[in-house]
Amino acid sequence: MNPQRLRADALAGLTTAFALLPECIAFALVAHLNPLMGLYGAFIICTLTALLGGRPGMISGAAGSMAVVIVALVVQHGVQYLLASVLLGGLIMLTFGLLRLGKLVRMVPHPVMLGFVNGLAIIIALAQLEHFKNGETWLSGTPLYLMSGLVLLTMAIVYLLPCVTRNVPPALVAILGVGLAVYLLDLPTRTLGDMAHIAGGLPVLAWPQLPWNLETLRIVGPYAFLMAMVGLLETLLTLSLTDEITESRGYPDRECAALGVANMVSGLFGGMGGCAMIGQTVINLSSGGRGRLSGVVAGVMILLFILFLSPFIEHIPLAALVGVMFVVAQQTFAWASLRVLNKVPLNDVLVIVAVTGITVFTDLATAVLCGIIIAALNFAWQQARELYADSHVEADGSKLYRLHGTLFFASTAPFLNQFDPANDPAQVTLDCRHLNFVDYSAIAALKTLRERYEKAGKQLHVFHLSERCRRLLKRAGAQH
Repeated sequence: MNPQRLRADALAGLTTAFALLPECIAFALVAHLNPLMGLYGAFIICTLTALLGGRPGMISGAAGSMAVVIVALVVQHGVQYLLASVLLGGLIMLTFGLLRLGKLVRMVPHPVMLGFVNGLAIIIALAQLEHFKNGETWLSGTPLYLMSGLVLLTMAIVYLLPCVTRNVPPALVAILGVGLAVYLLDLPTRTLGDMAHIAGGLPVLAWPQLPWNLETLRIVGPYAFLMAMVGLLETLLTLSLTDEITESRGYPDRECAALGVANMVSGLFGGMGGCAMIGQTVINLSSGGRGRLSGVVAGVMILLFILFLSPFIEHIPLAALVGVMFVVAQQTFAWASLRVLNKVPLNDVLVIVAVTGITVFTDLATAVLCGIIIAALNFAWQQARELYADSHVEADGSKLYRLHGTLFFASTAPFLNQFDPANDPAQVTLDCRHLNFVDYSAIAALKTLRERYEKAGKQLHVFHLSERCRRLLKRAGAQH
């Protein structure tokens, strides 16, 4: 492999590891867990998905979307039930990948993708504001000015360094540079060590200590399923975004299976569950990470931070990490979506805005589901309006109808309205050469039309059905 490529991946992985630290610690604290559980989960999931997954360059770890899902489980039943749900959730993800269901991501429309990206960018930015608080109180005076100044300095380095050199990731230089300045000048600002102490040992293999019976399954099952669905959804959407950024193709089924294996291993070694992390993925890609090595380095560095480097890592100022994440939020947001708001159909604008808002105020799964439903309903409405008929009276006095469009549940009423059984001649022909039957509603509509003509004492002849339509009608027991 090209040594320059290896170097770029290694530096990108190191940069990403610094960005993973505060996020994984914060998500563990949100879920009422020991921060080391978040870091162990990040190490295991990041490393294994990088080695086994279907999308090199994408970063996975202990994600916030998963942390929100498990809060109630941890509070009500404890850590052991969480580990069991991570194990079971991983099994569901693995099954999802083995069944080759990753292709379902194709069902997510582009406006939903834009809303997803914009919503997560806003969430990333808003999450950084918590670092401007001391407990529940906002910083003020000198601490606020110092924090803000260091954040702006970090952002300036990230933006301006590429104008000087592209040989090193600007985010890495910003974090190390600002950290060194704070240390040498002894500036009184909050550091990573103020969030949590990250020193620890190697993760230990241990089967979750709880009764393995139907009652346990009843408790952990719903959480495991929800974790799996949220994790798979965020991973597949991030994979699509990574494909777009890198102009290459990933393999969603393989990524789903690898994510399942990684979560199962994390659960067995006392780590949180996780999935793809869009913020850290953007950092990795913007730092030059394109291969599997970048993810492996990021994961292994997390473990090294825990085992050996915690005294140094805990001195990294939070302001440097906040500045980098603000840049990530800015780079993640699809600014082009704002420029096209007055150029695309209103329904697509509605989907983008709705998914963005719902992502920010509720959760990703709900937002994407709502976006898909809105887009699907709009598609059905548009397709229903596309159905039309050409008709004329033949030389023998019969009437010919040529239908164009798609016949399905939303277009059955427009379909039936094209005909006039009361005033049509005794012989009527329906040419279905350009009509596509989709569902049972289409069969029922054709049956209803035939019955209307029979009731009027007239005959309806149906011709030029496609082979697929013939099979559909035959399976339903309808005569044509």
